[in-house]
Amino acid sequence: MTAVALGLDFGTESVRALLADADGNERGTAEANYEHGQIVRSLPGPDRPLPPRFALQDPDDWLAAAAVAVRAALTEADLDPSEVVGVGVDFTSCTMLPTTNDGTPLCKLDRFADQPHAWPKLWKHHGAVAQTAHMNRIAAERDEAFLIRYGGIIGLEWLQPKMLEAIEDAPEIAAAAEVWLEGGDWFVWRLVGGEADTLPRSTCQAGYKALWSKEEGYPSDDYFAAVHPDLAEAVRTKLPGRKLAPGEVAGRLTEERAAALGLPAGIAVSAAVIDAHAAVPGVGAAAPGTLVMVLGTSSCHMLNATEEQFVPGLAGVVEGGILPGLFGYETGQAAVGDAFDWLKRLVGHDSFDSMSADAMRLPPGADGVRCLDWLNGCRTPLMDGSLRGAFTGLSLNAGPGHLYRALLEASACGLRWIVDLHRENGVPIERLIATGGLPHHNPELVRIYADVLGEPIDVHPARQAPALGAAILGMVAAGRFDTVAETIEAMAEPVPVEARIAPNAEAAALYQTVYQDYRRLAETFGPTSPAGIN
Repeated sequence: MTAVALGLDFGTESVRALLADADGNERGTAEANYEHGQIVRSLPGPDRPLPPRFALQDPDDWLAAAAVAVRAALTEADLDPSEVVGVGVDFTSCTMLPTTNDGTPLCKLDRFADQPHAWPKLWKHHGAVAQTAHMNRIAAERDEAFLIRYGGIIGLEWLQPKMLEAIEDAPEIAAAAEVWLEGGDWFVWRLVGGEADTLPRSTCQAGYKALWSKEEGYPSDDYFAAVHPDLAEAVRTKLPGRKLAPGEVAGRLTEERAAALGLPAGIAVSAAVIDAHAAVPGVGAAAPGTLVMVLGTSSCHMLNATEEQFVPGLAGVVEGGILPGLFGYETGQAAVGDAFDWLKRLVGHDSFDSMSADAMRLPPGADGVRCLDWLNGCRTPLMDGSLRGAFTGLSLNAGPGHLYRALLEASACGLRWIVDLHRENGVPIERLIATGGLPHHNPELVRIYADVLGEPIDVHPARQAPALGAAILGMVAAGRFDTVAETIEAMAEPVPVEARIAPNAEAAALYQTVYQDYRRLAETFGPTSPAGIN
């Protein structure tokens, strides 16, 4: 009987369940939408309007959708559930929530159901602008050493700024919270059970989104006390648990969760991993020097290297943060698929087809129309969610195709800036792999990326690389191979030669000017920050 592992890939709108065997064959897959999706306008039930920049979710949706997806995947696979030996979980991050000591989300207590800060804050929740600025100001004034691991800036979307937002804006919620944790850690905790002081916390999520390092732990109590005394207390007393790397055994599937999912109780469950980071094993990128670009609603770029270098504006460098024995680097772009969808709605198109056709008939540079793609802030290198985008060079002749092409080119220029930053700071990038939904649904984007970078890009055939990566980590936790590298080699599909997108030399030359224009726009609209914009 061939061993099978389950990967659960929790995205912004839905969860995907993928079953893969030890040879890397996809046996079954299914997706289930969250009933409430992204909660951005008003809370369910009480119908309380939300403040601007809020983005929440319902934790019951995660449990219910996972059960639907897993059972559907099992049916498609037509296999005996007893063949499933391990479970891996990837999750959006930093999606976080407050709970009681038994793991009950505060939003599920009647007295807090109408309080926005009691609900899970989705990764794209941008309500903590003032708190993030305050934390960065205090850290800079104190010359905190931990900043260098994050390019000089604490991110708006991270754990402690969201905690501080509740402390300042909803003190009754902050006081009632006994545990603060990531959604991925909460879901794994639900799978394996146990007390709060032993809950499994992912070193991936803690390292990239909660200022934690293997050597130093969290930043000092003195720093957090200087930010806010209640934040210092919360970090000391409300972040319990064990730190575990992705692939390490978080525990065994409980009878209750096994019954809900239709799986055997007692199988191994891996510690959680950030959704984008799961794509690295999913595309087989076990070696250093490969930039894995997960292109979707937003974009995350992961890179492994043999040495630790400090790169301005990166989202974090964590030892063993992606794969053991290597330093994992994370960067990202805050609006990609989201930005394309926004433009489609803005110009009143039902699909991308006609808009894309018009855009691709235009020459590189979109007839002089330029775009700054900060429609949801700038993640790398400025780490500033308050920044806003822009279009310039518009005339009465400009149409939706011009706007769309300029937006695609701006996204490519943002990626080139990220690649340049790595190389300028001694972090080699030797290969680029694109994965996620966009490379398959929007091939024009990858072609423009290749032309703007002047380098080939491999489009991995896996359409669900994070889900496969999660399954690989589930197989690692099950112990069916001796090493992580062996598991990846056995289960991840290589990129076929025909999936390589080569740059067009003529277009690449023309894009030099477009890229310089993009950098000038960034200098104009990007405020001075610790990361700098040079």
